[in-house]
Amino acid sequence: MGGPRERFPSASRLRRPREFQRVARIGKRRTSEHFIVLLACRDPHTMADRPRLGVTVSRRVGGAVVRNRVKRAVREWFRRSQALMAPNVDLVVIARQGAAGLRVREICEELRGVLN
Repeated sequence: MGGPRERFPSASRLRRPREFQRVARIGKRRTSEHFIVLLACRDPHTMADRPRLGVTVSRRVGGAVVRNRVKRAVREWFRRSQALMAPNVDLVVIARQGAAGLRVREICEELRGVLN
C-alpha cells in the first residue's frame, strides 16, 4: 500500500456541478491528444489540504464499461501524483474520444506529460 498521501478520499473529489463549472470558467486549459486538463487554484483562505480531481468521460468515448475503465485509470494517476501537486489546486480531466484505446500506463504517462 502507498503512503497516506496516495489515498483518494471524498475530500479529494470534485462532486458538485458548481465546482466543475468554476474550474471550467477560471481554470487554465492544457490539452493532449486524448485529454483536456483544466487547472484552477482555490481561494487561499480556504483550508486546502490536498488537491482535488473531477473526471468527465462522455458517451462518445465508449460504453459504460469503457468509460469507467478510463475514469479508474485517471483516478489512479491522480492518486499516485497528488503528492507532487499544490494542495490548493482543482483539476478537471476530460477524456477525448481516443482515450478508450489506451492502457492504464499510457493514460498515466500522457497525463503526466500534460502537467509537466
